[in-house]
Amino acid sequence: MHLVASERIKLFSIATPWVCGGFALVALAVPAALTALSATESHLPPTVASTQFGYQIGLVAVLVLAGLAVTSDYHSGTIHGTFQAVPRRTPALVAKAAVAAGYAFLIGEAAAFTAWLVARILAPDADLALDSAADWTIVAGTGPVFALAAVAGVGVGLLARHTAGTVALLVVYPLAFENSVQLIPDAGPAIHRWLPLNAATKFLTGRGEANAGRDGGTATVLSDSPLATGWALAYFALFAVLVLAAGITTVRRRDA
Repeated sequence: MHLVASERIKLFSIATPWVCGGFALVALAVPAALTALSATESHLPPTVASTQFGYQIGLVAVLVLAGLAVTSDYHSGTIHGTFQAVPRRTPALVAKAAVAAGYAFLIGEAAAFTAWLVARILAPDADLALDSAADWTIVAGTGPVFALAAVAGVGVGLLARHTAGTVALLVVYPLAFENSVQLIPDAGPAIHRWLPLNAATKFLTGRGEANAGRDGGTATVLSDSPLATGWALAYFALFAVLVLAAGITTVRRRDA
């Protein structure tokens, strides 16, 4: 537990967690408010899914937070002291991932429920009650997805080590790369179905039950993953663990 406490102190001694956490909160709350306020003009009544429209931007903030939790240690040199105190390295790195994941979970839950609450206040007549499993999944499921994304983000930070490269990768991949894969002739759509963030979206959105059966509109476009929602989350978890394992293995084989 002392490793977790140490990593928690290091993480919250920098501005990154506060900035990224606040950004994620705004990233979900503002689109939810705009969707609720523009429902009449768009002729698309707000849905529980539409309250989570900003999820992807919030996810980017969490990925960057996790990556910077690693690269800031390398930049400041505190990683050397950590490895001197914990020569095996793995326990310290797992503790770092656990702290990042725990904080990301809290960010996800706070942001998702805040966005939902904002929409309920601004559109009191809309049917935004959480009265189905799909409704609860797309809101409460944001925390677990953010936590797993943070685990993967720590792994990427361990692999890249440098701030610029880590941030670039963690921003470009979710916002551009996965969708761009679909442009590859013939094989693109088949590859896209098995990409990790696409699986995370499948877990959250399912078949569109929380969006009145609509695909897109004022909510996230549905995933084309062939996995069931539970398996989609397990698949994303496996990806996150593998990325972290690759990062830890790389760090153990090279100098800090």
